[in-house]
Amino acid sequence: MISRRVFSTSIAAVALTGCAGTGPATSVAPVARSTDPDLVPRTTPGWSAWVDRFKARAGAQGLRADVVETAFRGQGFVPGVIARDRNQTEFTRSFEDYLAIVASPKRVEAGRAAFAEQRGRLRAIEDRYGVPAQIVAAIWGVESNFGARRGSIPVISSTSTLAFDGRRGEFFEKQLVAALKILQTGDTTPRQLVGSWAGAMGHTQFIPTSYQAYAVDFTGDGRRDIWSDDPSDALASTAAYLSRSGWQTGASWAVEDAGGNLQPDAGGPVFRTGPNFRAIKRYNNSDNYALGVGYLADRIAGGGPLRQEFGPDRFGLRLSQRQELQRRLTAAGFDTDGADGVIGPKSRAAIEAYQRSRGLPVTGDPSLELLRSL
Repeated sequence: MISRRVFSTSIAAVALTGCAGTGPATSVAPVARSTDPDLVPRTTPGWSAWVDRFKARAGAQGLRADVVETAFRGQGFVPGVIARDRNQTEFTRSFEDYLAIVASPKRVEAGRAAFAEQRGRLRAIEDRYGVPAQIVAAIWGVESNFGARRGSIPVISSTSTLAFDGRRGEFFEKQLVAALKILQTGDTTPRQLVGSWAGAMGHTQFIPTSYQAYAVDFTGDGRRDIWSDDPSDALASTAAYLSRSGWQTGASWAVEDAGGNLQPDAGGPVFRTGPNFRAIKRYNNSDNYALGVGYLADRIAGGGPLRQEFGPDRFGLRLSQRQELQRRLTAAGFDTDGADGVIGPKSRAAIEAYQRSRGLPVTGDPSLELLRSL
């Protein structure tokens, strides 16, 4: 079983140190703008040679030569997607950190506002597919922050880059073929066919093969448009995906239960998962993801926070202590860009700067001693 999107947008950007076999690069005009130079498509000898070979076999996949030629104009190798392929947030962060990001108080507040704005549409989708409106809204929030971050990387460039890279070449060549078929059927244009670094597209980040299998035309305009500002088709497509993935109307996704079967972080909350937990994992095969979606959905619907606190992290700090550390660092002139309790690159840089200014060993690690010194 291949889930809707095996690869997820990384919250922390990672610098790419190098890519073997790409050769000298020449920048080309990107199909979509990106503020990150590592995400701007560029031609390289290796990528170009791979594309030529792909074009020679594209006809066997039912693709017209004119569609392929038009689609590849202005495309190129995107080095930044390789780094992101190695650093997927829900697989590398603790559950506590992951939850602090995807279901933060700001995200909950934004989710309730988005739900209120889209209530009629979400209820209509629930009536058709049997998937609760708050679950669809939560996936929308986790995937694109309710449409605010749909991605701006040309899908033809990202999928061809990953196919050329070869780590999962066969998988990404299938995504490239599916993306070209989206263009061939006229659902969108090459300029509009943009997404995240791994080719996940639209409000709820469908990869091209899943789009082909599950996307629906909820508005009835003849196109399955998951890219436009109107989220109707994207939200309905998500509900259709979950419905066909075994969603059981009226069953639970999970409940917090000390006698449950899943404890993501030692010393933290325990959950008893239900059948719909598995349906969410068909959307993204990660326990953290499924728990994050379900929890955010409950919060959007008016539920409260988890009852069980998380234990200390590997540095001996609890969430409230990490948040206090961030607040005090920022107040001392070492900006952590917020106080969510997640010690990411910006917090580590602030700690390093503080340690350097005090003549301390520069580790970038938080600690109780550091908190006391502040």
